[in-house]
Amino acid sequence: MKVLGIDHIGVAAESIDQAAPFWNDALGLPVRAREMVEEQQVTTLLLPVGASEIEVLEPTAPGSAVARFIESHGAGMQHLALRVENIDEALKELKAKEICLVDEVPRAGAGGSRIAFIHPKSTGGVLIELVERK
Repeated sequence: MKVLGIDHIGVAAESIDQAAPFWNDALGLPVRAREMVEEQQVTTLLLPVGASEIEVLEPTAPGSAVARFIESHGAGMQHLALRVENIDEALKELKAKEICLVDEVPRAGAGGSRIAFIHPKSTGGVLIELVERK
């Protein structure tokens, strides 16, 4: 598996509109995109930071993964996303190493990306998202 770098850091928020002023006004980060990702039941706010991004995630359904995270942990850092060259090969390699995966098959992510999550019980407690961008 070839990890190309940190793609983004996911931050769970109860409301993007309430979270945005900190990222925009206090830190001066511009908004690159705002997008609803129906499959993940979130609205995302993407803020470029150098070669990476901050992805602020607002749940759009009470039972979504981000909503459950906020219920359990409160708002805050939810995941670390690593950009990989080939997500299919990465998942195959991780399965061979018996790493516990949330997603064994890539799914659609924000901005036309393909994504898959590694379960925190295999990573020392950190939810890791793999991201492939074309």
